[in-house]
Amino acid sequence: MGLLAPGGQTHVLMLSVMGISALSVGALIDPVAGLMPLIGILCLMFASFVAYFWRDPDRPIPRTPGILLSPADGRLMFVERERAVGRRPSAAELTSGAVESDPHTGDWTTTPLSEPLSFATEQRYESVPTGEESPTDVWRAAVFMSPLDVHVNRAPEAGELERIELRRGKGRRRGPFVPAMRKESEWNERVRSVFVLEDGTRMEVTQIAGALARSIVPYLFVGQPVRRGQRIGMIRLGSRVDLRVPADRYNPAECIPASAKHPDHQNGEQVLAGRTILFHARPADQEE
Repeated sequence: MGLLAPGGQTHVLMLSVMGISALSVGALIDPVAGLMPLIGILCLMFASFVAYFWRDPDRPIPRTPGILLSPADGRLMFVERERAVGRRPSAAELTSGAVESDPHTGDWTTTPLSEPLSFATEQRYESVPTGEESPTDVWRAAVFMSPLDVHVNRAPEAGELERIELRRGKGRRRGPFVPAMRKESEWNERVRSVFVLEDGTRMEVTQIAGALARSIVPYLFVGQPVRRGQRIGMIRLGSRVDLRVPADRYNPAECIPASAKHPDHQNGEQVLAGRTILFHARPADQEE
């Protein structure tokens, strides 16, 4: 049953108690030149804002087979086809020095995984030009979450959490924190989760911190089974969530991203976690 996300109840209760106490003192004992009622009202207003931010509404989850749902509430930034052009190096590759080093994103090899769709480690991607598609490509959908959106993230499909890892910029204890509406924010501090679906397909959900969001809170542990639409974590304040899926298994749904520059959706179509369909499974006779 959804009401407030885990952690929000304490903040709302504390602020509410402070507000009610200040109002009671001002009304029954001494208003202190009107300060106590003012403090009480401000505490209750802030409690209302915190409750709104931490809201976690229940939602009916679509049961249609072969779909992947949005992992986050917000505006759809883009949906693009990508190919892997590098990966995180192994310990042996690091010591050999055969890596490229970036001051913000860290160390990379120039060779992607032999099976790119396994998502075994973080990879570096580039857009695929029209006409150069291959079966090992992936689709990536990016959702920008404003401070007014629900910030609880949900599983796009049923499966099992195979891998979860925290990534930061090279040499940083925290960050970086580029504004989430910018495409380069994909290298911000992030939590990358790989799920194995019931048919063996893998998908990657990346929760990305923004300029204001500094806290990503996963709800799952490795090996845990998840249901479609199950709550998987929360990002506090404005942020972004990316979903990567195999291009040979899925086609994008008819959602309008901001990158399409549609006159009716300049900032991208609004999508809802656990409700909006982002991808449809490809028919068996269309698999690449």
